[in-house]
Amino acid sequence: MRMAERPDADEVLRRVSLFAGRPARTSPIAGGLSHHIWRVDAGGRSYLLRVLDPAVSAAGLGIPPEQEIANTIAAAESGAGARVIEVLPDVPALILEFLPGRTLHADDVRNPAAVDRIAAACRRLHAGPRFGNDFDILTKRRELLDICARHGLRVPDGYHERESTVDAIATALQHRPQTTRPCHNDLLAENFIDLAGDVRIVDYQLSGNNDPAFELGDIAAEADFDPDRTAALATAYFGTETGPALVARVRLHLILSNITWTLWFSVHHGLLRAPGSTFDYWREAADKWARATRDLDAPELGRLIDAAAGRTATPL
Repeated sequence: MRMAERPDADEVLRRVSLFAGRPARTSPIAGGLSHHIWRVDAGGRSYLLRVLDPAVSAAGLGIPPEQEIANTIAAAESGAGARVIEVLPDVPALILEFLPGRTLHADDVRNPAAVDRIAAACRRLHAGPRFGNDFDILTKRRELLDICARHGLRVPDGYHERESTVDAIATALQHRPQTTRPCHNDLLAENFIDLAGDVRIVDYQLSGNNDPAFELGDIAAEADFDPDRTAALATAYFGTETGPALVARVRLHLILSNITWTLWFSVHHGLLRAPGSTFDYWREAADKWARATRDLDAPELGRLIDAAAGRTATPL
């Protein structure tokens, strides 16, 4: 199984009614790990062309293209995502508004001044139309583990020896489950665009209705937040509802994010690595696992599990 060759952007644009008979200039946008993205300039305006590769969802690394398109439209309706201009379902591809803002990086997300704006962007998305599919990080982990087993894919040393701890975390999270919301589920810093102080969210490859505590934990995992920053993000999102149990819930989801996305990179390395690619998916898997084991071995893990399970109200 391999990703499709990079499509011809000009060929795709010839099928877009918006650009019929109009000259358009395309330039590839670097940074996407799976699909193909270009900036399109035409008629004095800029747009984004996003061509989805069905091999991504076939490998378990994203939702089906038709679902991603539907969720992208719903996210646009919430005001969190970019506006959808046109859809080519048979390609499949989307023409989106181009957000002329600054792509954030991990250092930006770690800046305390950004926390409130990031939390507000998440609340805006989560208050919008529900997505047509659900997402659960533990279900995704089991799915990726099955893919690794079926294809004989390499996973980091010691991965399978942590099953009992993952089970303990999963049991704790069953206590007072949160109402699911339409979540992005893959909020690495580069999926945030700062548009004149308003943070927008792009790339709905793994979107689905989910526990909002995972959304926050995933942000914290991707930007490698320390416990204080993670608690600050939880407080910015949940406000007066925030307490030890909710903070613990977010911190446990941070750990599950690193545990699960370790497998995402393992699968991408083993099944979809493009010949000549300079991106080291295996190194990313190893880095995720190193962060996960750091937190799995931390002395406070037991207290986090107890707090999330409602067995203690001790501040964390």
